Amino acid sequence: MRAEPTCPRCAGPIRAPNAWSSDWICGAHGAVLPRAPAKRPSGDGLATVVRDTRVPVWTPWPLPPAWLVTGFGAVGDERSGGRASAVALSGPNLLSGPADMLLIAEEIGVGLGAYYAGLPGPDPGSGFDTGPPHTKIDLSGPSATCARTVPLWSLESGPDRAVYAGEAMGDWLWVVLWPAEAGVLMADRLTLLDLREPGMEVDLPYGAPSPRLDE
Repeated sequence: MRAEPTCPRCAGPIRAPNAWSSDWICGAHGAVLPRAPAKRPSGDGLATVVRDTRVPVWTPWPLPPAWLVTGFGAVGDERSGGRASAVALSGPNLLSGPADMLLIAEEIGVGLGAYYAGLPGPDPGSGFDTGPPHTKIDLSGPSATCARTVPLWSLESGPDRAVYAGEAMGDWLWVVLWPAEAGVLMADRLTLLDLREPGMEVDLPYGAPSPRLDE
């Protein structure tokens, strides 16, 4: 796993704040928020992300059959707080072979979801939601009472993945699945739980660390 913060938009190296600038600087994207090294799939890894985050930390609950949580990611520093979160999961593809999923919540402009989607900009782009949604997802927990159903739209991406994006509780919600055929999982309407919620301490099953968080 990476040991140094990187750019959330390209995974490239970034320059830390110094006496002349309070920003983290990416050579390609300018001032960015730092993408922290991946956190291991464990209670301690989850606690680290939840402690500092300002956005939801989503997981399907219940998990799809035989799926495991395989790591956590975050974007932000001590000054900004966590402005994006990522939960990695792995399990069987409904068609054949293994599959991976990333659930990303982020504030506008952070760029982590777009990076995993293979998009050039930091957000889904204008007009992505002009037609009817391609799927919907349900939210669970006390803070989701006003927006329990979230529409998601499929986005053009690389041939190796399926990408869905929408807005949940004022933040972007991205679902990225590998391989592309794993997008069939979205046909079964998932329910997401925000792991920040008081009393939402579920007994998550953990698996081996996902390499997706270090891509």
